[in-house]
Amino acid sequence: MTGTGTGTSLGEGPVREGPFRVGLVGYGLAGSVFHAPLIAATEGLTLDTVVTSNADRQQQARDEFPDVRIAATPDELWPRADELDLVVIASPNKTHVPIATAALKAGLPVVVDKPIAGTAADARELAALADERGLLLSVFQNRRWDNDFLTLQKLITEGGLGDVYRFESRFERWRPELKGGWRESGDPAEVGGLLFDLGSHVVDQALVLFGPAATVYAESDVRRAGAEADDDTFIAITHTNGVRSHLYVSATTAQLGPRFRTLGSKAGYVKYGLDPQEAALRDGERPVTGKEKEWGVEPEELWGRVGSGESPATGGGAPVPTVPGAYPAYYAAVAAALSGTGENPVTALEAAAALDVLEGARRSARENVTVTL
Repeated sequence: MTGTGTGTSLGEGPVREGPFRVGLVGYGLAGSVFHAPLIAATEGLTLDTVVTSNADRQQQARDEFPDVRIAATPDELWPRADELDLVVIASPNKTHVPIATAALKAGLPVVVDKPIAGTAADARELAALADERGLLLSVFQNRRWDNDFLTLQKLITEGGLGDVYRFESRFERWRPELKGGWRESGDPAEVGGLLFDLGSHVVDQALVLFGPAATVYAESDVRRAGAEADDDTFIAITHTNGVRSHLYVSATTAQLGPRFRTLGSKAGYVKYGLDPQEAALRDGERPVTGKEKEWGVEPEELWGRVGSGESPATGGGAPVPTVPGAYPAYYAAVAAALSGTGENPVTALEAAAALDVLEGARRSARENVTVTL
């Protein structure tokens, strides 16, 4: 197998031809809505096995992918590791490290849903194991391919905002009633709560845009009756280049703010609303090879605005076409990495850097201090 946990170019070894056979561990929201459809839509990948012990989810997988094989536990994969080329881990957070470790020791490249681990130290240990075995270890940070994020990247690269001073990012929801499940558990072993859930997305995006974090400050609260894990959290990052990122993740926001408000020396960019790809996948829509230009496209009335000195709420600024979202690009890059013709799209060490920030934020909120990283 070719690959790396640290992001070294994968194009130096022999080129391998697909299709690469994928074992998908977990068929809940992440597995059935995000991973399985994107894997199936990627040229060079084929969904071989779905691992779930839930009988209803097993039947759902068979209905959606009639040729798929079913396994009840990940341990059923390792004896037939030679029949697979990649394991994708979309199971609960607490299982990510042990399953990824077992897969790598079985000689299989791995994709892990975010967060890769509960600690940065565990993420770096996995990266070291992948490098030792010469295997791909990638992290599914799909929000790098959100339409608004791609648009903001383009604006910054082209200099349309000038020097960015402040980046505000909100991933807010109005969910006053608890849904239950491990994501809302207060047990630290579950790695639940919004700080490590949605926080994994907003912190990763901030680090991609503006580089390493120097300090982090956070405020984290449990607002809803009966809740155990944080459901309303604010994270402030000062990057080493001086940019300040203000990041909000919440399930208790009765009035949603802009997804992005980015302020620079020339202009600002304000964008409301979430990327449409998740809603499309939930509704059963699928990206189709050859029709990429039709996927992730946003109507003009939802475009963000760029301007200075006025509020977009009163018509200030000019609308900027939103770059189409591109979740399929992640697995296309994974397929290229497996073939030896491309690089790891999201490395474990990048994920570890984000976990450094999240762990610092948790300490900051607990101790009411600013944490130097």
